Amino acid sequence: MIDLRLLREDPDRARASQRARGEDVALVDSLLSADERRRSSGVRFDELRAEQKALGKLIPKAAGDEKAELLKKASQLAADVKTADAERDAADAETQELLLRLGNLVHPEVPVGGEEDFVTLETHGTHRDFAAEGFEPRDHLELGQLLGAIDVERGAKVSGSRFYFLTGVGALLELALVNAAIAQATAAGFTPMLTPALVRPQSMAGTGFLGQAAQDVYHLDKDDLYLVGTSEVPLAAYHMDEIIDADRLPLRYAGFSPCFRREAGSHGKDTRGIFRVHQFDKVEMFSYVAPEDSRAEHQRLLEWEKQWLTSLELPFRVIDVASGDLGSSAARKFDCEAWIPTQGKYRELTSTSDCTEFQSRRLSIRVRDGKQVKPLATLNGTLCAVPRTIVALLENHQQADGSVRVPEVLRPYLGGREVLEPLAK
Repeated sequence: MIDLRLLREDPDRARASQRARGEDVALVDSLLSADERRRSSGVRFDELRAEQKALGKLIPKAAGDEKAELLKKASQLAADVKTADAERDAADAETQELLLRLGNLVHPEVPVGGEEDFVTLETHGTHRDFAAEGFEPRDHLELGQLLGAIDVERGAKVSGSRFYFLTGVGALLELALVNAAIAQATAAGFTPMLTPALVRPQSMAGTGFLGQAAQDVYHLDKDDLYLVGTSEVPLAAYHMDEIIDADRLPLRYAGFSPCFRREAGSHGKDTRGIFRVHQFDKVEMFSYVAPEDSRAEHQRLLEWEKQWLTSLELPFRVIDVASGDLGSSAARKFDCEAWIPTQGKYRELTSTSDCTEFQSRRLSIRVRDGKQVKPLATLNGTLCAVPRTIVALLENHQQADGSVRVPEVLRPYLGGREVLEPLAK
């Protein structure tokens, strides 16, 4: 959530942010109105309580008609205090409910618009010319079947559409990717974490995944627990309700977890193969930093993502995501998109978001700097979303005979294997 004081001082900034996101601008005015009622009812309650306490001191000293009159007034005051207390609580509840619906304030440099209005910041690597090499590239599913690496038919039989098995070298390739990603993150100073896949509602809401993203979340009604769509959620909630000393910052964690997404709005999109699925594994970077350091940390996370994709020898571009495609928690987001040859376009592989103080305020995570205690900043960055990375690897490193060259960074985790060979027919 954002700072209410900032909202009162500069409501136009919040209105502009909502407008850029394509969301309800009137929410800002509703929130300001509720906040005013909350503060005025709080003042009214305090005044009545002070009067009630003062009257309580007079009653024991009074007698006769004066005491009777004071008792009558005390009875009325008690009713007024109860009413004021209820009004204050109602206004506070309304303020908090509206505040939770308001997205983070969009960074002023973010391009305004929808999904297609991003700005390309840089491009890395070159696309292979398969025609010059004398063969038509196969897509990742055909390659995965030749290698005995991907089985979507049995995935659908067992669990339904958008589920899959990674088999043989496919399973080994996932393990190699995860180990290589964790090794890079550890070398960069991240603490490796294996995180819970089920979290309580306050953890999910605190990270901003029960607003506009709620349709993609799996909920276990009987237990009131949520399946996470990213280890960002448990990593953000890890320090919930804590005060962290400033000399401990930055705190950096690299979480590995299964991820679950309903993909509710993706009917008909990416139905072939394993690019868009309901369950996948992912290595996620997460940082806690001082608010003034969040912009620099965002660039560091992006550099680590670029380092990873470069080590996999993938052609990719970096985009500055447009305001309408940010997600409620992010003030700014950069995506790294790898080139997918058979689709003839770039597709998102990694993403990094600067969430400023938005999540820490909702989760009550603060930093103590001397005598000052204040919210800190949180940031997240995907290092390796396994299925999409496998898609990019298979398609970009395929050879004419259906084999796939293994990037050097992964070879130590695949027993030194340099090529993945098709199964013998």
